[in-house]
Amino acid sequence: MKYRSVMVTKRGSPEILQVVENDLRAPSAGEARIKVLATPVCGPDVQARYGQTPIAPKVPFVPGYAVIGDVDAVGGPKRSSSEGVSNVAAGDRVAALTIFGGYAEYITLGEEDLIPVPDGLDPAEAVTLILNYIVAYQTLHRSAKVKAGDKVLIIGASGGVGTALLELGKLAKLSMYGIASKGKHQILAEYGATPIDYHTQDFVEVIRQAEPQGLDAVFDGMVWSYLDRGFSLLRRGGTWVQYGNPLSFSGLLRLLSKLVWLNVLPNGRSLKLYGTTTSKFGRGRYLEDWATLFKLLDEGKIKPIIMKKYPILEAARANE
Repeated sequence: MKYRSVMVTKRGSPEILQVVENDLRAPSAGEARIKVLATPVCGPDVQARYGQTPIAPKVPFVPGYAVIGDVDAVGGPKRSSSEGVSNVAAGDRVAALTIFGGYAEYITLGEEDLIPVPDGLDPAEAVTLILNYIVAYQTLHRSAKVKAGDKVLIIGASGGVGTALLELGKLAKLSMYGIASKGKHQILAEYGATPIDYHTQDFVEVIRQAEPQGLDAVFDGMVWSYLDRGFSLLRRGGTWVQYGNPLSFSGLLRLLSKLVWLNVLPNGRSLKLYGTTTSKFGRGRYLEDWATLFKLLDEGKIKPIIMKKYPILEAARANE
């Protein structure tokens, strides 16, 4: 039996994505095979396609940072166990933070990578929670530990993580400012955020005038464009959460040096770095937070913005 996936065949723009045919293998011990129902186009997918990441994947590879699908088959028992895949059974709805491999009709994953998904959720909406919303939720509540009334700045507020931050920030009753182009300001206003146009306004001047006592938190996915000038906008005890990709290994080293330097300054402000790869090491809290997000989606308290839907094999068009 065969299945198809969408592969990066060389570095470059979306047209280099090619549909390829593969042999569909049976899952090994401790694995489950997933029929993919939805995968989002994420910033990391695009960056990996161009090789703009500290440890770039070797070409060829299949992008796709997250998936939701139905379990198609499960493997047998592991050698160290008398049981097979005990967490799921064929027909179960699951998700995974795959990092790579999501642009495919099927994907085989270890049972330890699977996230249970409640019945009845729209897969296209729910899959946005696996990356964008988990980043937003955890940077808000685990990194910055926001509380109602906190004054925060969201940099890149109209992007995938940015709109998730806006929506979850509104639920948390935050006072929000957001940086985005003029054409996206209506979206920010709908979430109660004060928009700042990066083309025509100096965000430092705007925040200093509006919040002379400083901000409680800043959420930044842009890495270098704002940190150097904006860090002083934090009040004493404020937190700058950096979740963006530094784009290169040298950029990562530079960011780590910034982390050390800014956190030793005697001003009470802190810089924190956030990355989803830590989900492998703190799975319990991730599962707890995904469950919270699924509940919010089910109750209609969040509604992810989806620009357009494509068949999975048309991932090149979606990337364009």
